[in-house]
Amino acid sequence: MMSIIQRLDGKTYDLKKLGIRTKDFIISSPSYEHTTETVAGRPGAIDMGSTFGPREITCEYKAIAYDTADFPLMRDEIFRMFRSDEAFYLIEKREPGKRWLVKVSNTFQLEQAYVYGDFSVTFICNKGFAESIATTATPYEWDVDMWQWGMGLDWDNHQYEHTENNFTILNSGDVAVDPRYRDLKITIQANAPSYLEIINHTTGDIYKYNGSLDLNDTLLIDGIRSTKNGFSVFRDTNKKLITLAPGPNEIEVKGATVERILFDFRFYYL
Repeated sequence: MMSIIQRLDGKTYDLKKLGIRTKDFIISSPSYEHTTETVAGRPGAIDMGSTFGPREITCEYKAIAYDTADFPLMRDEIFRMFRSDEAFYLIEKREPGKRWLVKVSNTFQLEQAYVYGDFSVTFICNKGFAESIATTATPYEWDVDMWQWGMGLDWDNHQYEHTENNFTILNSGDVAVDPRYRDLKITIQANAPSYLEIINHTTGDIYKYNGSLDLNDTLLIDGIRSTKNGFSVFRDTNKKLITLAPGPNEIEVKGATVERILFDFRFYYL
């Protein structure tokens, strides 16, 4: 069993290559935060919905130093790798296509026995989900080493770039992609005389840009921001967003002839 740490600056630590063996990698079940309301005279409580809470991951490690003199140097390097004043990504190599954004939530010590040191680290993933390392703009190829079985991928029908007005976007993850707090970029090149409207018939979402486009223009919806050729056009929209439900999403573009539209996002997993 092996694990990888990837800092936000891109620096990557393959723990096995550094002499740290992963003995166990335990992911807790999803946690849920339920909201209820009580009414006087009514038995029980009214279910007002639920949200996902943070998740814990517990890893058991064994560090193997070169010699006893090297052990404290290795210990210090481990402390640097796991520093948690900022979050970092944790990857289990049995699932190389997924990563967890985590921080260390406990203090830990390396129990030295000659050149060996056992230690246990508890991580907290505040997002509550794993995310795909790759985005839908990454080629679906095995040698890319970012995709894996068990990610819900449709290897035969995975187009996220289209040149027509009606198409399907597959969200292979377990949860919805909401651009208010998850990455979603929609890039559009189209001929639109006066407006462009994107409808997700699966979710009922409608995004509308009240302006013209020609084939030299690029309309970008990046999270909650809308830009045309790099300049904000948020005030010219209906202030709505497109979300993607798990599974297939039936998309329609109105008011324009689509030259190219690209959906670029990650998948999120329980």
